[in-house]
Parts: sequence; structure tokens; C-alpha cells
Amino acid sequence: MSENATPNILELRDLHKQFGDTRIICGADLQLRQGERLALIGPNGAGKSTLFNLISGRTEVSSGEVLLHGLQITGLSPFQINRLGLTRSFQITNIFPQLSVQENLRAAVLSSHGYRQVFWRRLSNLRAVSQRTEEVLQQCGLEPQRDTPGRDLSYAAQRALEIGITIAGDAGLILLDEPTAGMSRDESAAATELIRRVSTGKTLLMIEHDMEVVFGLVDRIAVLVEGRIIACDTPAAIRNNRAVQAAYLGQLDAEPMP
Repeated sequence: MSENATPNILELRDLHKQFGDTRIICGADLQLRQGERLALIGPNGAGKSTLFNLISGRTEVSSGEVLLHGLQITGLSPFQINRLGLTRSFQITNIFPQLSVQENLRAAVLSSHGYRQVFWRRLSNLRAVSQRTEEVLQQCGLEPQRDTPGRDLSYAAQRALEIGITIAGDAGLILLDEPTAGMSRDESAAATELIRRVSTGKTLLMIEHDMEVVFGLVDRIAVLVEGRIIACDTPAAIRNNRAVQAAYLGQLDAEPMP
């Protein structure tokens, strides 16, 4: 690597995953550079969420390697990988519905600091935790709803809260799994700006089906088809890639992409 080259924060090397005789990921290779935003796209069933699970340690790798900051993380637990600076969200909203917005975020910050709630420690005395909680509230635009229980938030606000929970630990690498799924166009636009804001200065890998979000947000796009990454390039290059058009984007030709 040259002295001025941007280092890879994440690297997948010949990654495979199969369940019984069914092969889901078939030799995936990918490099994610420090500070870039990259979207993983592909048709339903391509293996996108499985790939996220392999990266984050939720699913065991059949063969191949996952490297984070150049360190081999294949076989580590999700907890261990998180401690190395990788955090992720999920397709299904995953919050504490009975807790307020502030309490949800504080719990996430506490966990990232290695704390567990105990009877003899006053949470108000943990200044760094309180400060980080307030920062995330502001970043996600949720300060006006700080005392609202999670279950009473709108769907879009719940997704914003989940993003807040995801970034609470200030990890350098953020994985978001379909963050705008189920949103209206206006909600997607607001979520896109939120993602842009919270990922500034960090590295982002996201699964997303909304092509307007993808083409308007990321630096590069990786296309996964039948467990293989068939292309990884700039949005403009991906849009004009004939193999990608035939495998995935061709079905969208009736609606011109941004």
C-alpha cells in the first residue's frame, strides 16, 4: 500500500457460507475503505443479510476470512467484534418499547462503555454516559421526544432511534440493514440525511433497496447476486454496468435512476 493510500477498514476474502447442501455465499470478496460509504444491493435472496451476519459474527463462516482493521475476526463472537469497533442494525426494528427514547439510548451507551446497571451506582454520576446520550439525541433529532416511550413513536422515529442505538458506542464502522424499509418518500429522504449526518467521519456499509437513497448517498456500490459480488464501483459505473443491469437494475429501467 502506498503511503497516501486509504487503508481498508473491512476486508472479505473468498467468503463462503452454506447451510447443508445449500450455498448462500459463494466466494465473496470485498474491500471497504476507511471513511467511505458503501451500499450492498441485490435481488431478494441474494444473501445480503447472511453476509452481514457473517461479518458481524452472528453466523459462522463456512470458509474464507473477514478482517477488521487488518485483524482476523472470523470466529469471534458478535460482542467481541463490537468491541473492536463494528456496530450494526437489523431489518426489524429492535428497541426497548417500554423505555423512553433517552433510556433506550442511555442503555446503549452504558453497554458500549462496559457498564451494567447496578443498584449501588447512580447513573446520573456517569458524566461521560450522560454526555454521549445527549449527543446522540441531538444527532438523531430525537431530543423533543426524549421522554416518549419507544412504543409510542412513529415508525420512522423508531427507525431513527434504532440508528441512534446503533451509533451510541461511537464505533468506526457502521452496518445498517435496510434502514429506510417501509418508509414513505419523505421519510426516506429524512432518514437519508440522518444517515449522512451520523456516518460523517466514519465508515458505512448498508443494505438498501431504495435506489434513490443508494445513488444519492454512497461512494461505491457492491452488487451481490446468487451469493457472489459481481461488481463494486462508483454509482455512475454501476448504473452503466451491463452485467448489473442484466442481473438486477434492468428491472428498474422504466424508472430512470438519479
